[in-house]
Amino acid sequence: MATLRAVFPQQVKARPGVRTIGTEDLRYALSKGVEDFLAMPTHVLFVIAIYPIAGLIIATVTFDQDLIPLLFPLASGFALVGPFAAIGLYELSRRRAAGLDVGWSRAYAPLRARSAGAIVTVGIVLMAILIAWLIAAMGLYWAIYGDEQPQTIFAFAEDVLTTRRGWTLIIIGNLVGFAFSLLALAVSVVSLPLLVDRETDALTAIETSLEAVRMNPRIMVLWGFIVAACLVMGMLPLFVGLTLALPILGHATWHLYRRTVAP
Repeated sequence: MATLRAVFPQQVKARPGVRTIGTEDLRYALSKGVEDFLAMPTHVLFVIAIYPIAGLIIATVTFDQDLIPLLFPLASGFALVGPFAAIGLYELSRRRAAGLDVGWSRAYAPLRARSAGAIVTVGIVLMAILIAWLIAAMGLYWAIYGDEQPQTIFAFAEDVLTTRRGWTLIIIGNLVGFAFSLLALAVSVVSLPLLVDRETDALTAIETSLEAVRMNPRIMVLWGFIVAACLVMGMLPLFVGLTLALPILGHATWHLYRRTVAP
């Protein structure tokens, strides 16, 4: 980061202060996330968005056996780019706390603001992390399975769950996925809400997010596990649960940001 600051000194602004937080702050953020969701039920838009995306992924994997091994990495990739998709939720929580209009026409105002370029930049970083994760996942599959292609999703699932090489793929794949998830969390947990809240640059926002994780490693990892658990539970019933989990987590992330970054 110091090198980037040296290269782009005119692009960088002062970094906001970061607080030390605890488990009580996580409980507060989640409770406020539920409160915002009940006050502004946003699940309809997520139903509209999730089902076409999930359907496209499932259809692609079903009809192209070359991509069957990417089914789980693609599904889990929601968590990596989710913070960018939740920008509208951050803005709605911000506006509700300020007593402003919370109509959906206002939700994506940040993308029309001065910080829009910085928001897109962080989104590109998250997309790059997702692509790197998919490449790593496919590379791991090739290292274990070689050129062998699964005939069907069910045959692949049976092999993964009942063979030694399948469990090797599960264990190593989850460890690699965990590393990518931590990276995405560190980059985005504070940066995107900060860019919605204040006019700043992408580098400063990412630095602030990394500092928040550095100062609160245990709490931020715990938050990551909470997010992952909610997403897994939301995906199990044919992605239906995501219509609740994603909006609540989005609103909760905003309130966690407010507890972590000093005014």
